[in-house]
Amino acid sequence: MALKTRTGLMAALLIGMSTALPLPAAALDDAQKEEFGAFIREYLMANPEIVEEMQQALEIKKEAESRVMAQAAISSNRDAIFNAPEDIVLGNPDGDVTVVEFYDYNCGFCKRAMNDMISLLDKDSNIRFVLKEFPILGPDSLAAHRVAMSFRALAPEKYGEYHMQLLGADVRATEEYAIETAKSFGIDEAELRAGMDDPAIDQSIRQTYELANALGISGTPSFVIGDEAVFGAVGDDVLREKIANMRQCESTIC
Repeated sequence: MALKTRTGLMAALLIGMSTALPLPAAALDDAQKEEFGAFIREYLMANPEIVEEMQQALEIKKEAESRVMAQAAISSNRDAIFNAPEDIVLGNPDGDVTVVEFYDYNCGFCKRAMNDMISLLDKDSNIRFVLKEFPILGPDSLAAHRVAMSFRALAPEKYGEYHMQLLGADVRATEEYAIETAKSFGIDEAELRAGMDDPAIDQSIRQTYELANALGISGTPSFVIGDEAVFGAVGDDVLREKIANMRQCESTIC
C-alpha cells in the first residue's frame, strides 16, 4: 500500500474522530478496508504500548463511572446502607464515621479484611462498623449466613465474637460448621435451626443483594464509607485515610 494512500486514509479517520463523526463505511471500498485494517494492525504490533494505554484509559473511565453510580446509589439508599435495623454494629455505635462492609464467610479476602477491621477498631474508638451479610459464594455460604443471622437474632450481644470466629476459621463455612460454632457459644441448636426459617432472613439477604447491585458491588469484601464504595481488601491504611478525610471534609476524597 502506498504511503500516500495510507496517509490519506489515516487523515480521513482522524478528521472523522476530531469532528465526532464516524467515518462512513461507504467511504472505503473493500480493498481499502482490508488494507487499512492491515495498516492499523501493523502499527499496533510495532507500538504495543498503545494497547496498554487504551486499557488503562478504559479502566479509569470505568472507575469514574462506577464512582458516579455508587454515589447516586448511596444518596438514594442511605438509611438502608448505614442504618438497617437488622445489621450488627461493631465498634462505637455513636461513632463519627461509619464503615459498612459487605462480606461472605467463605471469602478469603474477607478473612484478610477482618484483620483490617480489628486493627481499625483497636486504634480508633470513634468508628462505627456495620456488617452486611452478603452470601454470594454458593450454597455453603448462603447456609452459613442463615445460621449466622439466626444466631444474631438469638444472641446479638455475642454476634461480634461469633462473626470473627466463623470468618477467621481456616475451614470452609458450611451450615454444619456454623451451627457447631454457634453451639460453642451456648446457643440451642433447635432454636437456631428454627430461626433459620424466619422470612426476615430472606428479606434481609434480598435487600442486601439489591443494594449491592445498585452500588455496583459484585465481589467481597466491599465497603461503603461516606460517599464512596470501596472494592476489595484494600488494607487498613487505605481505609484509615478515607476515614480521616471524612472527618476533615465529609468526603473520602478531600
